[in-house]
Amino acid sequence: MLLMFNIQNIDVLTAAKSWRVNGFTNNTSSEFENGKNIAEIFGIDVFTIDKMREKLSKDVWKSLLATVEIGQQLEPRIADIVALAMKEWATERGATHYTHWFQPLTGNTAEKHESFITPNENGKVITEFSGKDLIQSEPDASSFPSGGLRSTFEARGYTAWDPTSPAFIMRHSNGATLCIPTAFASWTGEALDNKTPLLRSTEALNKEAKRALNMLGDTKVKKVFSTVGAEQEYFLIDEEFFYRRPDLSMCGRTLFGAKPPRGQELDDHYFGSIPDRVLSFMTDVEFQLYRLGVPVKTRHNEVAPGQYEFAPIFEHCNSAADHQQVMMQVLQNTARKYGLVCLLHEKPFEGVNGSGKHLNWSLSTDNGQNLLEPGGTPSSNIQFLYFCSAVIKAVDEHQDLLRISISSPSNDHRLGANEAPPAIISIFLGDELYGIYNRLESNNADENKSTGLLGLGTDILPKIPRHTGDRNRTSPFAFTGNKFEFRAVGSSQSISFPITVLNTIVADAIGKLNDELENKISSGKQLDDAVRDVIKQSYQNHQRIIFNGDGYSEEWKIEAERRGLLNITNSLDAAMLLSSVKNQNLFEKYKVLSHRELEARFEVKIDKYFKVINIEGETTEWIAQTMLLPEVISFLSELSTALVNTEKTTLQNSHLRIFLNEYSDLVDKFILSIEELRQVNNDLGGDSTLEKAKHMKDNVIPAMNKVRIIADKLERLTADRKWALPGYREMLFVK
Repeated sequence: MLLMFNIQNIDVLTAAKSWRVNGFTNNTSSEFENGKNIAEIFGIDVFTIDKMREKLSKDVWKSLLATVEIGQQLEPRIADIVALAMKEWATERGATHYTHWFQPLTGNTAEKHESFITPNENGKVITEFSGKDLIQSEPDASSFPSGGLRSTFEARGYTAWDPTSPAFIMRHSNGATLCIPTAFASWTGEALDNKTPLLRSTEALNKEAKRALNMLGDTKVKKVFSTVGAEQEYFLIDEEFFYRRPDLSMCGRTLFGAKPPRGQELDDHYFGSIPDRVLSFMTDVEFQLYRLGVPVKTRHNEVAPGQYEFAPIFEHCNSAADHQQVMMQVLQNTARKYGLVCLLHEKPFEGVNGSGKHLNWSLSTDNGQNLLEPGGTPSSNIQFLYFCSAVIKAVDEHQDLLRISISSPSNDHRLGANEAPPAIISIFLGDELYGIYNRLESNNADENKSTGLLGLGTDILPKIPRHTGDRNRTSPFAFTGNKFEFRAVGSSQSISFPITVLNTIVADAIGKLNDELENKISSGKQLDDAVRDVIKQSYQNHQRIIFNGDGYSEEWKIEAERRGLLNITNSLDAAMLLSSVKNQNLFEKYKVLSHRELEARFEVKIDKYFKVINIEGETTEWIAQTMLLPEVISFLSELSTALVNTEKTTLQNSHLRIFLNEYSDLVDKFILSIEELRQVNNDLGGDSTLEKAKHMKDNVIPAMNKVRIIADKLERLTADRKWALPGYREMLFVK
């Protein structure tokens, strides 16, 4: 790979054409060849409840179903029975190994593969998989980020089977592996992963939401949970370019790159015709995801050239979080089959749109109710208004936690830019819902705004129903009809922690509204009047968080400050708020995260910030010093030689001299900026991780930016054959 970095003047046509030889034509899966119906394929590699029913006795299946559907504690006696059934199913599907598949605090997934085979007395082997193998495994806890929960010498940790998320089979070129979703905890029982707090938050939400429904008259609901559909944006570039960009391979984003003459200004890529190479890749990804039970629904070109999106439909939040991790893995693995690389970084290319992972979040019951569905007359739907009020209250009281949940060094490049939600957390309600709450506040909530049908000016086209409110793409947290869309989540991150935060803060808000409602009823108020009073009072207290205008405008920043809303512009400042007393009390109250577990996540965030920026700083210095500087000096020498030669003739050379002076001045500034970056890279800023992280923010990032600004100017002035890195023109537009 290092040799590939040194190849210069590569033929762009090689990147554009080579995939036809080595791409999808030689990697077509059997599903494409056989033309199988999607319905036949969906979930075929997932050990679903229905497949369990086929393999298990009635009593065992019912016991497991009670655990999955209503959270009843798993009976240890059934573990061996389930394990045997799971092994038989997996080996029938071609699996040779199994793994406990978990989500450590890296934000990625982890796995250690174990073979099903066990030697017997005859010198042969049998396949074996016990209940113990299913329930528990023991990875090294000190080798994953722990934020101080585990020292290097304290290595023991456990993965524990999560029966609420079905096992699945991941396939590769030469076989298949049974993946068993698990939680990951230390020997002391503290959560070292993203799944455990998510499951705890789901229980907290269920408890408070059921309590609310019971008070509102619905006693039939057995379980309430959040449902999630997380859109996934990503970039695709030819792998030829990827391997010639050390910044992409080391950091996931381009640390250099002049803006090309054409970017996304023409608005021609968004929803445009999908290139054949990309569409073939997308179809392959979809079939793999269908097999794994991931309900991916939508695919399309996104706004930036080279940018695309997949979007699944709603499912239980725990399954959605697991499926998002699977989707990212499948996207990156499959891209390679087509001579492409999938970039999940939030801002891989400066000057064009970055990538997010819009988290569509709602509340559902076991009998199919969407508690955030307004219905035909939302103003009279007291249940909807009650739960919606809880969300508004939650977002206002816990702006900091929502901002923290989506903070990362990579998302810092995206939040607040003109294609992404601002760093200020606010809620978009839309005209109708905003009007209902305002009329409720003035005791006139029964008026409805009718929008009717939208005529398009010709009888040929049908009149279509018009929504009662527009959409607002500048809002970080928007109500979009029957759900809230948390648009600020980053494209590369696990969605587990943002969901955990949402579940917890909404559980807290519902709980507080429940307390107020109980007090009013106990004081003699009728239920309907008491509910309306609670909703009205809550809206009055928290309406500052509602903003239906342009979240990108400078005026909003001023207005938000006047309202007392937080404007946290970088992930380091956000992380500093994580372990506040308020947040400690919240998570401990609902048993989602202990004080130590929360403090550990703060330490992990700080450590990651330092390491990511440190890697970027050193990579910037390395590329600038060893790849760019030699070439610009060489080109400067060519210019100098050209000037000397022209001075020997009668040719006019005044403009050449001006250009040479301009270029020489930039080269001098470039050398000086590299030296400044080298100095701050060598000085880590202190002994503690926090001191080092602050040094990265205050010194390394500005020094990196200075090097880049000069380099990008030089790129536009240097002969193309002399520039060592593939440019944006090639990477974004070679399809």
